[in-house]
Amino acid sequence: MKMMTDEQAYAAMFYFLDQLYQRTKSDYLGGLLGQMCMLQDGKTADPAVLHNWDKAVEYALKGGKPDSLRLG
Repeated sequence: MKMMTDEQAYAAMFYFLDQLYQRTKSDYLGGLLGQMCMLQDGKTADPAVLHNWDKAVEYALKGGKPDSLRLG
């Protein structure tokens, strides 16, 4: 199993979403990516994004798996 820091996982998620945006040019994804951008002070453009990211990491580390990950 590969281990990542929170920062590496955030960068991986950002890259994944950016690649999807490049293919779809979705206004929603573009807006989300703008909110997720890191500022010079190390915070996200929208502070709520980092808070929600931290909650998602905690959920995953506790073994959480949303039902939407399963087909059928």
